Amino acid sequence: MSTVEFNDRVAIVTGAGAGLGKQHALELARRGVKVVVNDFGGARDGTGGTATVAEQVVAEIEAAGGEAMAAGCSVTDYDAVEKMVADAIAKWGHVDILVNNAGVLRDKTFHKMELADFNFVMDVHLMGSVNCTKAVWNHMRERQYGRIVMTTSSSGLYGNFGQANYGAAKLALIGLMNTLHLEGAGKGIHTNAISPVAATRMTEDLMPEEALKLLVPEAVTPAVVYLCSDGAPSKTILTAGAGGYAAAKIVETEGVWLSEADRSAESIAANFDQIIDPAGAQEYANGGGQGAKFFRRMQETMKG
Repeated sequence: MSTVEFNDRVAIVTGAGAGLGKQHALELARRGVKVVVNDFGGARDGTGGTATVAEQVVAEIEAAGGEAMAAGCSVTDYDAVEKMVADAIAKWGHVDILVNNAGVLRDKTFHKMELADFNFVMDVHLMGSVNCTKAVWNHMRERQYGRIVMTTSSSGLYGNFGQANYGAAKLALIGLMNTLHLEGAGKGIHTNAISPVAATRMTEDLMPEEALKLLVPEAVTPAVVYLCSDGAPSKTILTAGAGGYAAAKIVETEGVWLSEADRSAESIAANFDQIIDPAGAQEYANGGGQGAKFFRRMQETMKG
């Protein structure tokens, strides 16, 4: 088994004051990565805020012999995020890794949810990740190297009751990952996503006590560390929890092609079982793959 090594790497980990982010920061630092520990220090719903949370993790890293610096800014503040990146470059010369982990929860069923709460969750999860990624993107392009990890969720991939805002933000990050892969891979920037199942303050009242005991954040971190490494893939969604690791994929069924005369709602209903049949489903490298499939099916049908 080969060793995953980090040679002179600098990482920014957001939301690293506790839970998953803290474990990611600690393990990267243990492996010799210089770490910017970012955490706004607010409550689970994003209220409040103190830099002490990030500073405590930095102290823990330094006590273990690692190198780290604290950044108490909110990921929603682009100017502050830019300064965080500039400070890291001034101190260590470069930034190689970004783990977008910061997040909040404001759960309510959609009919009870205020738009302000929907927008705030989108702002932290989606725009916070956009802000941090934008702040390092050109630097990584110039250096021809970067590793970016988005934190998605089963709530985004599959849905979860009472989390319309959270789920929308988390799935939006997959769309961001897909396009950043296309734009960045040729410049040495690999963008991936982690979908964690873990016991943190974000999930402490969402799961039974027995499950929380098994779902330690430390079990997710190995997958994140791999996605931060030189050997990381790109455009991959890894799922992780309780020692289990898998990949989630977006696939499309082969479907059917209907002649112009048959293109009606009734024909869709009549062919629905074939349309959703997973046999032959495939993953596309980019959005053009979908159109190419329909064009191919049309040509095949016309020839036949």
